[in-house]
Amino acid sequence: MKRLGLTLVAVFCLAASSFAAGNQPTTANWEGNINVNKLSKYLKLNSNQTEEVASICDYFSNQMDKAANSSKKQDELLKNAVYGNLKLMKQTLSPEQYSKYNTVLNITLQNKGIELK
Repeated sequence: MKRLGLTLVAVFCLAASSFAAGNQPTTANWEGNINVNKLSKYLKLNSNQTEEVASICDYFSNQMDKAANSSKKQDELLKNAVYGNLKLMKQTLSPEQYSKYNTVLNITLQNKGIELK
């Protein structure tokens, strides 16, 4: 009976570890499409801010594509893309808008399985 229990535990652990190995964070999950219209409505941006945010989002998408296509420095490029995006947004948005944007970006990255190290 003990052998059966130990065998079941071993099989369960093996299955859990193989499942977890398939869910490693990667930038390949990033599609690069940011809906600027919805973002501007959520953040209540004025017209000047909307134009700047659209440019920043395009730049961010390009940087994320570079990170996804890189094989050696993917973590570094990912970190630079996200923190560069946050720096540019902080200059463009009010503190309240930036706080909301930061929350949305963090949730989006978590949902995509992208983890900053």
